[in-house]
Amino acid sequence: MSSPDPQVRAARNKSTSPPPRGPVVAVTGAASGVGALLTARLAASEQVKQVVAVDERRGECAEAEWHILDVRDPAIADRLRGADVVVHLALDLDLETDAAARTAYNVRGTQTVLTAAAAAGVHRVVLCTSTMVYGALPDNELPLSEDAELRATAEATGVGDLLEIERLARRAPRAHPGLNVTVVRPAVLVGGTDTALTRYFESPRLLVVAGSRPAWQFCHVEDLCSALEHAVLEKVDGELAVGCDGWLEQEEVEELSGIRRMELPSAVALGAAARLHRIGLTPSPAGDLAYTMYPWVVSGSRLHDAGWRPSYTNEEVLAQLLEEVSGRHTVAGRRLGRKDATAAGAAGATVALLGAAAVVRRARKARRRI
Repeated sequence: MSSPDPQVRAARNKSTSPPPRGPVVAVTGAASGVGALLTARLAASEQVKQVVAVDERRGECAEAEWHILDVRDPAIADRLRGADVVVHLALDLDLETDAAARTAYNVRGTQTVLTAAAAAGVHRVVLCTSTMVYGALPDNELPLSEDAELRATAEATGVGDLLEIERLARRAPRAHPGLNVTVVRPAVLVGGTDTALTRYFESPRLLVVAGSRPAWQFCHVEDLCSALEHAVLEKVDGELAVGCDGWLEQEEVEELSGIRRMELPSAVALGAAARLHRIGLTPSPAGDLAYTMYPWVVSGSRLHDAGWRPSYTNEEVLAQLLEEVSGRHTVAGRRLGRKDATAAGAAGATVALLGAAAVVRRARKARRRI
């Protein structure tokens, strides 16, 4: 009797081959943003056995097993049973969200996910914060070590939440023995994102505070997903910074973007930003300005030592960011429609230049008329 055709043997072997031996990975916040991109990436990976997607609505990845619920619901523990790794990306960092509600969601959600993961027998949780937690300070080294002290304060948008998440991450292994927690900290994230730092490039002029020394390091969302996958597959652990290699000086950013600067004294810039935020005209508190004044670039050595490399340069990510924000108009962190862009842009520039109470009062009156 002749042996079966080689193609027939291959088909038989394939049909009887065992399923992938990789981990079962649960992703929270899987329906949108970075969560959706990572879910699709992991679902397509031959090194991942299965992806469990958790969100308050169903996303587009048909290959994932979907569970629809709020991450603050303790019932999430049942949905995580059988998972080896959880990547927690269900965070609200929207500039327009009420600050108290945002903190309640972010902190309680992270607490619940860590507790539920431990109860479900998950052995690794991957959290995502930001290199903003290092703080933007005039005496920061360039670049900072990943082991550098976290010196940020809660004065910038969402940073207080991220610092609390970092504290939860450090306490979790003591509270839940056997649970490994990895923290991934991306630089300025670009790729369908909307933050105070991406809005900086929507302004008609780049605000530069006199005497400051900005340094810009970006992170493309695809590189973030690649780094998260590295953590999922246990190729690296601990506290990881992810971003493009090196950084851009402010002068390089201005040359590449073609946007001219508007330089202001520190007291004027910070005072105007604080007043505008206090009366509700802008979503960004004055603390956001520090991240455009001082360096907070991180080396990313742990990922590099594990063999990871970014696919994008700072120049390439800046070019994509400028393309994404083209046609948008933002003054002092407030995004404007086309109709009011010219008038409000001039008013915003005047506020920034003068920082005077009379100007702020006029802005308040104008807001009441809208």
